[in-house]
Amino acid sequence: MLFQTWTFFIFFTLLYLLFRIIRGPEARGYLVLFASLIFYAWWNPWYIFLILWIITADYTVVFLMERYGRRRPILAVSVINSILVLGFFKYAGFLADSINYLFAAAGTGTAVSRPEIILPAGISFYIFISLGYVFDYYYGNTEREKSWFSYALFVSFFPQIIAGPICRASMMLPQFKLFRGPSADDTAEGIYLFTRGIFRKIVLADYFALYADRIFGNPAQFASADLALGALAFTWQIYFDFSGYTDMARGIARMFGIDLMENFRLPYMACGTREFWQRWHISLSSWFGDFVYKPLGGNRSGRLKESRNIITTMLLSGLWHGAAWNFLLWGLIHGILHSMSKAAGRFSITGRVPVFAKRIFTFIIVVFTWIFFRSENAADAFTFITGIFSFSAGVPAAPLLMIMLMVVCYALHWLAEYRWLRFMERPTARGFAVAAMVLCLLFVSSSRVSGFIYQQF
Repeated sequence: MLFQTWTFFIFFTLLYLLFRIIRGPEARGYLVLFASLIFYAWWNPWYIFLILWIITADYTVVFLMERYGRRRPILAVSVINSILVLGFFKYAGFLADSINYLFAAAGTGTAVSRPEIILPAGISFYIFISLGYVFDYYYGNTEREKSWFSYALFVSFFPQIIAGPICRASMMLPQFKLFRGPSADDTAEGIYLFTRGIFRKIVLADYFALYADRIFGNPAQFASADLALGALAFTWQIYFDFSGYTDMARGIARMFGIDLMENFRLPYMACGTREFWQRWHISLSSWFGDFVYKPLGGNRSGRLKESRNIITTMLLSGLWHGAAWNFLLWGLIHGILHSMSKAAGRFSITGRVPVFAKRIFTFIIVVFTWIFFRSENAADAFTFITGIFSFSAGVPAAPLLMIMLMVVCYALHWLAEYRWLRFMERPTARGFAVAAMVLCLLFVSSSRVSGFIYQQF
């Protein structure tokens, strides 16, 4: 059930009406929990048992830690369970393909069968939400949630279950305890966020996808200019696709009186790859920072080990995003760049580089790293980049409207960064913006509904 479908509109309308009729936070919590499980079951009813298993296992682990102490063996139960579930559903095929590749390279003539498993929607997100609660309790950052139902609602809350943000228990559980009725400001902000999100997805992301999919589908047949524009098209597609989902999720939650964390903060205005990850997918970056980078030692054991910890963290982040070598390469490249960026920051000469130059350079670097993320495999990514630098001639097939839209999007990023769009914070301006976006959606909407990029993770 996607947010931009009529099915979801009916689902949300009925749920919202019942939510406003029912009084009391506990009754509202049961209602939203039941609705969240229905929402998730819409993709595959059998996977309800999977999410209930994750919820119950981690709830039990924290219960055991409260009774017997915050011990590593008890924590390991949750970690191993999460790894086994993710490994089976997400990485079994990748592992089989890698083994078969090694067998073929060795000329053994043997092969292992590749398991055909349907990946549960949002599995990486709700496992990290639940595992994050276990880690937070282990490190003393949150109290144990006594109610299984409240904890189940926290993990399965339908706006965030498919593609985040990966919110923390200390932020969400107190809100679910109160489950206040939404105020007029909540409703207005929710409508604005949801409209902005669906506009970003349908009008912008899906439009850029038309060109990006064509170029990445067969990069060998396109000239340099088309490849470069294809990489730029995907750069904007993934931003508007993912930030659009987050906006819709935040808007829906806000209309139930719940605040979800901000997940994007103008990432293409970063002055380095380190800052990029402080602005992009903020909830995941903080998760890996708190539960992988810091336990590895962070920056406490010298510069060499700090670089090792950064690269290891980014490699795992790449693997989290997808079970393929191109995702591992994407993570490795970001890890190396992140480490280099941090090392370069220690030299005074970097402070003399103008901020605008750092931002443009970082944007170009990020565009090239997205090529590894989007390509079907590592070989296609290298073919893509080689094609760009071959400087092959040819008339670009990109529509002029798309090129102009890219320029406008980047310009708006700059304007927003320097707070020249502060008037959009006014209720009147937001009202006009909602009306304009709805009007635009009416003109460009079609019967074709595309999924979100990050729901596959």
